[in-house]
Amino acid sequence: MARPRVRERGGREVMRPRWERAVGEDWLGRWAMNLMLIGVTTRRFGRAVRLPEGDVPAGPGTGVSKSAASRRFVALSAERMATWMAQDLSGLDLLAVQIDGLHITEELVLLAAVGIDAAGVKHPLGLVEGATENAAVVQALLDDLVGRGLDPATCRLFIVDGAKALTKAIRRTFGRDTPIQRCQVHKARNIAERLPKALQAPVRRALRQAWELDDAAKAERLLRNLARTLEPRAPGAAASILEGLDEILTVVRLGLPRELRRSLACTNIVENILGSVRRVCRNVKRWRNANMALRWTAAAMLEAAKGFRRLKAKRHLPALRAALIAHRAKATTNAPVAQQSRAA
Repeated sequence: MARPRVRERGGREVMRPRWERAVGEDWLGRWAMNLMLIGVTTRRFGRAVRLPEGDVPAGPGTGVSKSAASRRFVALSAERMATWMAQDLSGLDLLAVQIDGLHITEELVLLAAVGIDAAGVKHPLGLVEGATENAAVVQALLDDLVGRGLDPATCRLFIVDGAKALTKAIRRTFGRDTPIQRCQVHKARNIAERLPKALQAPVRRALRQAWELDDAAKAERLLRNLARTLEPRAPGAAASILEGLDEILTVVRLGLPRELRRSLACTNIVENILGSVRRVCRNVKRWRNANMALRWTAAAMLEAAKGFRRLKAKRHLPALRAALIAHRAKATTNAPVAQQSRAA
């Protein structure tokens, strides 16, 4: 497209407002980003924006080559990631936070956090990179969230996959009494992997039966009995059932309605987002560095957020708020008693 030029009598060029607006809005860059997020490769970008053999062929210098599309995606994804990672979180009324990791390569793991507010709306919160899901990486993610306005004094429910580094860092940052729910889906999978095939289905049924109970004490007894029964035939699975037993029943101990427990007893929300990341990134054949992985993952998470639905059990979220307030009040009351006991 030829640039329209207008000059004054003295020869100075007059800026055309419409042209400046058209140039200032990088429509081709936004088009490139959108197409790459839905799976169009950079090699096919030219065919996606113009007919390959048509009345308006893509000539040289039109900005639709694979390198031009890649440059636009890099610039725009970096800009959007920086804006997202600097977003203020103090205005979000978050009741629950889910954290899980995505293995990009053998030496690169991305840790993502997603929050659920009082209206049931899901919010991508943050993203950090590391070699493994170790305590330092987890602490970096939590420090970033706190630094952007997530109040550590507010009691929230954290749902994690069971990594000890996650639990340790959460309690260090948000308090020893912070309720943490370990993902029941991850736990059931880990237990089943240590069982003979003939025992996997009945043990899964027994676990599901215990987790569906409204009485936490009864559920714990059932799980301990199951572990005792499995001890002779599968001691590893029995030990896995008992490991982290308190955290696997957190949503039951909080007295949450059954429908809400099903939504908050696992990390399915963040897992679904990471599934969208894998789908968006399927055309990436080689990860050049961690910054590239962060850009792609952040772009995919923000794209997935456009299709978020509110939590299915959103009408029960007031019960979660009340349970968290009661949990914090009980912990505050019991703290002086515990200190006196230790002193005695």
